[in-house]
Amino acid sequence: MILMNKILVATDFGEASNAALTYGRALARTFGARLHLLHVTENVYMKAVGGDAYVTVFPDLQKDIDDAARKQLEERLDADTPSTVVLLTSDAPATSIVEYAKTHQIDLIVLGTHGRGAVAHLLMGSIAERVVRTAPCPVLTVRQPEREFVVPDALAVVAKA
Repeated sequence: MILMNKILVATDFGEASNAALTYGRALARTFGARLHLLHVTENVYMKAVGGDAYVTVFPDLQKDIDDAARKQLEERLDADTPSTVVLLTSDAPATSIVEYAKTHQIDLIVLGTHGRGAVAHLLMGSIAERVVRTAPCPVLTVRQPEREFVVPDALAVVAKA
């Protein structure tokens, strides 16, 4: 028997992440699990230090970015699925996702992947790949466009008939 009490969906608010959220919600409903919706914002103060070693950003910029991200997370909540919104700030999103999963004993991580080509992957790396390699639990990656396993409840009833 598979028991899932906590499902983590990591999002960057892109199409692939939205597809992953669809899967995460469906799995959370099926298993009666709590959905943890996580976004990692970039630490603008670490990125803003220029060649002259001084910070060139506005003091409230990080707060504004975090507030906007939190609003987007809350807009993605579903009243039918028990959920927790998580916002982290880090320069290493994959590490933050994995650490959160370890700390909160997540049973499954669901995240989108962009399916970039080999050259783009080599230049930019892959957060999804790093999470898969280091996660303490199973990881489901969802590519956009994906094969549709998740269908609206009404269609599932009709398909069974």
